[in-house]
Amino acid sequence: MHANPVLTSMGTYPMAPLQERARAMRSAGERLIDFSLGDPREPTPSFIPEALKAAVPSVSQYPTTPGLPELRRAVSGYVQRRFGVTADPSTQVLITSGAKEAIFSTAFAFVDRSAGDAVIWPTPAYPVYERGAALAGAKLKPLRLEGDFVLRPDQIGDQAALLWINYPHNPTGAIASKGQLEAIVDAARVHNTLVCSDECYADIYEGDPPPSVLQVADAHFTGVLSYLSLSKRSGMTGYRSGAIVGDAEAIALLRELRSSTGTASPEFVQAAAIAAWSDDAHAAERRRIFAAKRAILTEAFEALGYRVAASKGALYLWVEIGDDTAAAARLLDAGVIVSPGTAFGPGGEGFIRLALVPTVDECRDAVEVVRACLTGS
Repeated sequence: MHANPVLTSMGTYPMAPLQERARAMRSAGERLIDFSLGDPREPTPSFIPEALKAAVPSVSQYPTTPGLPELRRAVSGYVQRRFGVTADPSTQVLITSGAKEAIFSTAFAFVDRSAGDAVIWPTPAYPVYERGAALAGAKLKPLRLEGDFVLRPDQIGDQAALLWINYPHNPTGAIASKGQLEAIVDAARVHNTLVCSDECYADIYEGDPPPSVLQVADAHFTGVLSYLSLSKRSGMTGYRSGAIVGDAEAIALLRELRSSTGTASPEFVQAAAIAAWSDDAHAAERRRIFAAKRAILTEAFEALGYRVAASKGALYLWVEIGDDTAAAARLLDAGVIVSPGTAFGPGGEGFIRLALVPTVDECRDAVEVVRACLTGS
């Protein structure tokens, strides 16, 4: 059988071995508290599945690629309320089946492999930026983050077709200021580089709301795209529902790509998404719950002398631990699953990531395991 050498050279998705071992432990009846995947346990607010059920048709038909006009208007309304910007629902909003597939496929619309186009992204990072770029045939240019885990404009340097950024940041929880985003966009513009900003965690933060690239672009969002998701904001990870907002020319290219692949969100899912994007109260309540979890875990690690770095936004706690692989293994043996920082690429060494997905009570239980496993380590 012939195989794409790029695919085979990538190896297993970084989290897969950890999940396989955890699955075996669960099958053996062991209790696990799982901080590895960003899949929160809180129930989806009831009005969202109610909207979905009411929209399931008696006759199933293909959805359209751009998404329902009503949903694009709902997304436009959300970005107006949240970021204070105006997006044209007909030309500057595109509905997606979650954020992961949209992020993965984006490079296929903009990378000219025959011209040697590059894709750049900060690391440590969500692995999908690299994987999508690699399969699209791009040159891969990761940019290592240090200190506060915020990209600096002078790191961009080399010309590239795409620059991925992600604030609030996975895996560290770092937040970039409006001024920092503006400087990044300005630097990318010099090289005619499209800025793709993964803003899936825009509504999970502590303190002031983090900014969007949409706020630092011109009125037409020239050269920028914001990738949004309902997965964490609304507890809809299994619904696979998101949106891209920004540059109309780029949106048109992505729409053409997605028409070719037949990638579109089912319309009953879109009905649920309309309800979710139109309501902000449930997102605020979920934010309060995540903040409570963050406080419990932060206090425990800091009491043991471990530095919690960044970790002011997104769904994650990023802890400087020393040997991250060994620490993750010790915790797993004791029934707590965390992700070693090395799984997120260069710059992740020496850290572990905890996704704030277990319940508040489970977080308290995990603190006792952490104390027992890591005291004196």
